[in-house]
Order: sequence, then structure tokens, then C-alpha cells
Amino acid sequence: MLKAEYHRINSREAKERIDNDKDIIIVDVRTEEEFSEGHIPNSINIPLSAVIDQAKQLFTKDTKLFIYCRSGVRSRIAASQLALMGFNKVYDFGGILSWPYDITK
Repeated sequence: MLKAEYHRINSREAKERIDNDKDIIIVDVRTEEEFSEGHIPNSINIPLSAVIDQAKQLFTKDTKLFIYCRSGVRSRIAASQLALMGFNKVYDFGGILSWPYDITK
């Protein structure tokens, strides 16, 4: 049996890859309220509670998904769930609290 895996990367690596690969989808798994207070540019908001249902509708198994939340707990859960669903290009880069780059408000 294949082990469901996702990749853990840091903010610097995430930023570099996001800047150089237009096929990446950045997913913020915080609540809508948290998202509206500030988020990483070009990210979409899919709260953790909706990730499983929405991912099936919106993405293919080969979509490059870069996941973050506030501190890294919800992104780890979401990345794990997505990997278990068969998504094979899932990257967890932790929380916006450790994101040293610009955010959109």
C-alpha cells in the first residue's frame, strides 16, 4: 500500500516556488474572517472544514497545492487529508505568522 505523503517546506522555499511557477494554487485553510484580515497574495480561502469537499470539486490529483493557515496546525491537517485523498503535489508551508513577505489586506 502506498503511503500518503505531502511535503513540508519553509516560507522562503514556498515564496521562491510561488514566484517561479504559475501553476501553483495557494490555499489558505483559515476561516473566512481570518482570511479577510490579511492573506498571502493570490491565495484562495478554503476553510479546513471544507477542504475535503471543495478539493474534490476544484482540483485534479496532480494540482500543485501550497497550503497554509495561521500557525501551521490546520495546514498540516489539511495537507495530510489531501494526501490521503490521493493528491500527490501537496506542500505545507506552515502559518502566515511565520510568513516574512507581503500580505494582502
